[in-house]
Amino acid sequence: MNHRTTHPVIVVGSGPTGLLLAGDLATAGVPVTLVEKRPHRISNLSRAFVLHARTLEQLDARDLADDLEAAGRRLDRLRLFGRLTVELGSLPSRFNHLLVIPQYEVEKVLERRAVEAGVEFRYETEVTGLAQDAEGVTVEVRGPGGAVESLRAAYAVGADGMRSAVRQAVGLPFPGRSVIRSVVLADVRLAEEPETLLTVNAVGDAFAFLAPFGDGYYRVIGWDRRRDVPDSEPLGLDEVKEITRLALGRDFGMHDARWMSRFHSDERQAPAYRAGRVFLAGDAAHVHTPAGGQGMNTGLQDAANLGWKLAAVVNGHAAPELLDSYQAERHPVGRSVLRSSGGIVRLAMARRPWTLALRAALTTFLNTVGPARRRAAGQITGIGYRYPAPRGSHSLTGTRVPDVALSGGRLYEALRGGRFVLITPETYEGQGARKDRLAVERWAGDRRTTVLVRPDGYAAWATDGADATAIESAVAAHVG
Repeated sequence: MNHRTTHPVIVVGSGPTGLLLAGDLATAGVPVTLVEKRPHRISNLSRAFVLHARTLEQLDARDLADDLEAAGRRLDRLRLFGRLTVELGSLPSRFNHLLVIPQYEVEKVLERRAVEAGVEFRYETEVTGLAQDAEGVTVEVRGPGGAVESLRAAYAVGADGMRSAVRQAVGLPFPGRSVIRSVVLADVRLAEEPETLLTVNAVGDAFAFLAPFGDGYYRVIGWDRRRDVPDSEPLGLDEVKEITRLALGRDFGMHDARWMSRFHSDERQAPAYRAGRVFLAGDAAHVHTPAGGQGMNTGLQDAANLGWKLAAVVNGHAAPELLDSYQAERHPVGRSVLRSSGGIVRLAMARRPWTLALRAALTTFLNTVGPARRRAAGQITGIGYRYPAPRGSHSLTGTRVPDVALSGGRLYEALRGGRFVLITPETYEGQGARKDRLAVERWAGDRRTTVLVRPDGYAAWATDGADATAIESAVAAHVG
């Protein structure tokens, strides 16, 4: 066995979460090795296919959103249970829509960025063991041809999916259960084009989900309570058609399936996203039902939260205690996503009179009560979440900062440098040696608030006014 020190951070798993995290670290000047047990290829078969507004904002902060928007299809509303229509056009975001785009298209863009940033990729390399001490993490891997190697890093991140080898190696449990079995999935062409909106409906023992890609194909996901068969059971187009007819009333003349799959859906969450110097992100930390299209989005948000913090610690600009905030901020979001996506599925599966009545009442409530509808849209799209803030903080602290207009452009353009952004109505002279990690901007209008925006677009600190002493104290505390 060859034991050697490698890069400061090892990321395991080259799905969207791992690719975004590795790219962020490398862009921030942190050498990173990405370990992936699969060969080097991006599969064109993937279940995830929706990007929400908050995720698109994060990708915009990396100058990636425009490329993805060009490859996907925008939807400005979605329909649930035939009666509830969620309009997204009024979202307080530049991305007031869903973007329907296959996961493999997202991975292509993220991989290109990671390669350009200098990430070291190790494909066909499997994690076989992991140990850590006060100084770092040792990851044992088996590479192509069976060669065994021991890699050393300051920190390791498991972004290696539901069956995470990293999570198992550090002994973190993954409690939860299977929610539904024998879910069918197909990418098909349709002879009869439906409305160009994402549709979810349930009738009797079946529910189905239909959304258009931008290339002439549609994604169909369906389930029939009466068909409880193993994932390995062969799936034919006739079964997909029948389930679609049961739930949506017709099969739209679906044909020319380019991919069909049968799977089951679990709800699970690790009790901790950190064990010493090892972190979990994406499906390694949490899995949930496909309802709401949250899986890929939640993982990308995990990466956006963890990346800048790891970079700040490794580069010596922040104390290691900053990394504790990853658990404090992201674990509650994961729990909330499990509840909301699971709630949608349970309403779709409703059979008893009281649950059907509850679904009808909830639909009516959301259709008629504007604030509730906006809150639901904010949760689905991710823009409604806020992180915990210290007692006595300004009301903006911990909130998502929208893409506000600045005197020199807009906020998410300013965030493309991977730095904190100080937005102030007055001149700030304290940037100096912090230029590599702090950008200073002024409001486009005459607002008097000063906001220190984290690299992930959340407010680290805010104050009403522009007191120079208070600003310098906040910048020193957060930026270093």
